Amino acid sequence: MTTTPDNWQKSSFSAGGDGNNCLELAAGPTALHLRESDEPDLQLTTTPVALARLLRGIRHGSRERG
Repeated sequence: MTTTPDNWQKSSFSAGGDGNNCLELAAGPTALHLRESDEPDLQLTTTPVALARLLRGIRHGSRERG
């Protein structure tokens, strides 16, 4: 059974503008949960290591596989 976190935080890039185009993140004991605020029922769950690799790849423009 999957539980929905209750500690969602919005990205600082959301800037409080109109609409719900915000990335939200919630940290659990062993996983990170991501969602877009305009579709809160659709969530991505990953590990901190996998997300760090993804972000590093995005920053460096590479296609890392891990």
